[in-house]
Amino acid sequence: MKFLKTTYLLVLLLALTACRDIATDGQAVVCNGNTTYRGGIKDGKYDGYGQLSIGDSIVYAGEWRMGKRCGKGISHDSLHHRIVGIWRADTLVSGTWTDSTGTYSGEMNQDAIAQGHGSFADPNRNLYVGSWKDGKRTGFGFDITSKRHVRAGEWRADRFLGERLEYTADRIYGIDISRFQHDKGRRHYPIDWSKIRISHLGNISRKHVTGKVDYPVSFCYIKSTEGTSIRNRYYRADYLSARGRGIKVGAYHFFSTRTPASAQARFFIKNSIFRKGDLPPVLDVEPTHQQIKAMGGPDALFRAVRTWLRMVGEHTGTKPVLYISQSFVNRYLSLAPDLKRDYNIWIARYGEYKPDVHLVYWQLCPDGRVSGIRLEVDINVFNGYRNEYNEFLSRECIK
Repeated sequence: MKFLKTTYLLVLLLALTACRDIATDGQAVVCNGNTTYRGGIKDGKYDGYGQLSIGDSIVYAGEWRMGKRCGKGISHDSLHHRIVGIWRADTLVSGTWTDSTGTYSGEMNQDAIAQGHGSFADPNRNLYVGSWKDGKRTGFGFDITSKRHVRAGEWRADRFLGERLEYTADRIYGIDISRFQHDKGRRHYPIDWSKIRISHLGNISRKHVTGKVDYPVSFCYIKSTEGTSIRNRYYRADYLSARGRGIKVGAYHFFSTRTPASAQARFFIKNSIFRKGDLPPVLDVEPTHQQIKAMGGPDALFRAVRTWLRMVGEHTGTKPVLYISQSFVNRYLSLAPDLKRDYNIWIARYGEYKPDVHLVYWQLCPDGRVSGIRLEVDINVFNGYRNEYNEFLSRECIK
């Protein structure tokens, strides 16, 4: 209902902008020094339609009620914007203005600054619709670029924070495991796949959880290889057990900065299982800054990453997913715009907001609890709901 009301208001305001001016009632002319009012008068107060001028400049033209601006009108702010707006009790509450930067339509404060809900479109056809505070995008909103890229989530002082997740039973959850879900020190713990359910989302970060945490495991990624010499000895057994329980399964490779990417790709392909219906393979890229520097810098790293992704993609017939951290996104991913544009991302981020990438999985904690697994588990959530998940499986799984 609020959206419809806002839409109606914007249409009304846009219609007003087509008018050159608002006609006065023509009933009276009142002069007070350099100030002139032309329009309706009732009980000695401005009432009806009228125009207020200071010298040769029109301050306000529009509706009045008992001496106060109230209703539709046209005015100017301190930045010389021509505002077509709505006033209540002498206070501007919403309006539309246009300048060289674009057009704003929506709620405003008494100083004609964007405040509340509004939209802004620039000459390049970029659009933002959402909440504003003190003239800046703040609160929930979404923007659409001229290339149709959409970001929806929360903003603060014109900075996009991301979408805040609320964890409910309606979301799609999964886990990723390695030998560390079996071994701790000299102790070995088998996984009881008949009892697998997520029972706790970890304590490493604050989360918005609705209802009891008792979620089925819909997907499971299992570490297969690392570098060119390390294999997970539990990979095959876990793969067969999870698949036998109807859990969607995928394999991941932990990338090494010390060995050629082509050799790592061949090692992963040789030691992993790729069956029809399996999830797309994943490249886990977690180098430190020192490791990146030692291998020749970000350009060398991304050349290697591209090699692995290409070779594994050609072998499996599906595009692999890139697993990276939020800090890696912030520091390095802009140097490889093709990877950001062309590949789905699985991100390790333990904060509250989803990042601005093609996100398919979000690792929400490394310290979750899963019935059937004795040790702590990485818990992940799919970026979407059941319909989006089914579309993803149909489009991205191994054929």
